[in-house]
Amino acid sequence: MSEPIRIDDPADPRLDDIRDLNRSDNRPDLPGGKGLVIAEGMLIVPRLLESRFPTRCVVGTESRLLVLKDKHPELLPDVPLYTVTRDTMAAAVGFDMHRGLLAVADRASEKTVDEVVDGAKTLLILEGVGDHENIGSLFRNAAGMDIDGVLFGAACADPLYRRSVRVSMGHVLRLPFAHLPGTTTTWQRSLDGLKEKGFRIVAMTPGEGSVPLWEAMSDESGAPVEKIAIVVGAEGPGMTEHAMRACDVRARIPMAEGTDSLNVATSAAVGFYERQRQLGS
Repeated sequence: MSEPIRIDDPADPRLDDIRDLNRSDNRPDLPGGKGLVIAEGMLIVPRLLESRFPTRCVVGTESRLLVLKDKHPELLPDVPLYTVTRDTMAAAVGFDMHRGLLAVADRASEKTVDEVVDGAKTLLILEGVGDHENIGSLFRNAAGMDIDGVLFGAACADPLYRRSVRVSMGHVLRLPFAHLPGTTTTWQRSLDGLKEKGFRIVAMTPGEGSVPLWEAMSDESGAPVEKIAIVVGAEGPGMTEHAMRACDVRARIPMAEGTDSLNVATSAAVGFYERQRQLGS
């Protein structure tokens, strides 16, 4: 295991991978820049270290690094460890990082759609979800309810953005995902490939023509459909009509009078729960 190297100067180039994390124009996690993956805190950092993303370094206060080394020595064989004070870390990242622990990794090659789909029974598909916190919540919910993988349609935000990683509690680093090919008006054609693999494509929408969620996920005998792909759209506008027409069925969540929808991550979680309930999980 590498011994921690103390850094007292926030301008030290060894801290460049965590520099200016709150600047929208040159953050190190921007896909068009360094494109790094950044994990924060004692729970998420180990999930990055054990993921497929190649770790570049771990930066933390002395106390946090000691805890990490004690709890997860097997994850730190050759990883550079940098010890800093809380003030030094704050000066480098641009704000007070109270968690006191960061890990940085390179992006790995994205999985192919076939790699995510093969062997899966339940998938999540996103269309136009541009909010990083919603993406993080969707991954956290999907991991917690045994969803096999996530597929991105067009116009979705970067799932490896720092806030998405944090809100997902690191599950975006563990749950397989891939991007479906095509533009905002053509990506829906990829759903035909899923149908050919036996998936029923369920559009989550409270709109006209939708059936109760449990009905959408059952066959004519009331048994759960073998393979389900749950599709959700952006917060507010929801799924496009173009995408919903490409799905097999539209499903709604029963809502109290005077309400019409839930947050996208919450709606998906209800869909995941119904799926697991039907499967008897």
